[in-house]
This record gives sequence, structure tokens and C-alpha cells, in this order.
Amino acid sequence: MAERLRVLIVEDEMLVAMNIEDMLLDLGHEVAGLASRLAPALALAEEAEIDAAVLDVNLAGEQSFPVADLLDRRGIPFLFATGYGLGGIEERYRGRVVLQKPFRLADLGAALQSAIQG
Repeated sequence: MAERLRVLIVEDEMLVAMNIEDMLLDLGHEVAGLASRLAPALALAEEAEIDAAVLDVNLAGEQSFPVADLLDRRGIPFLFATGYGLGGIEERYRGRVVLQKPFRLADLGAALQSAIQG
């Protein structure tokens, strides 16, 4: 990708979050925020200056769909990163980019590009 994106990471497992952060940096992007729980994720999704987001579906037993709703209202593209596949995605978001965990750098890059392009 040519442009440098400011990306929000919403992920409850710190090692996975750090791995995603490293991958984003390797892709030439920056991490604009990191949240591991729903409340801080909502605050960042509402206020942070971000170009895109990577959302884990399950955040310590809570789902991240309210974050997706907020990003959607702001017109910010996002993708879901989940180990559950499409089965864990609410019906209204089935058309969005879903990245199956675990994933590699190239997978994240392609998924992010796809989310940005809509």
C-alpha cells in the first residue's frame, strides 16, 4: 500500500495485539490506538484520528460489533480478525472483510487493502 494508515487495533490477547502491531509497522502503517476491552475500544473508535481498524470479534466475552457500528457511522473502514470464521460474524456484517486467525503479514496486508477499497 502506498499510503501510510493510522490503524486502531482492538484485540484482547496482548501477544496477538503485539503481533498485529508489528505486522502493521512492517507494512508501513502506524498504530493509532490499541484497546483490549469494549469500553476503551468504543472511546477510541469515537475520538481517535484513525484511517482503519482491525477488530477482534470476541473481547473477553464481549463482542466488538458496537465498535464496528461506531466506525461505520464515522465512515472508517475496518476488518474483523477472528478465529471463529464467518460463523462468529453478525449477519449485518457478513459482507465485510474477515481475516481468519492465525494469519500472516501478507494476509493482513491484503485484508486491510480490501477493507480500505470497500
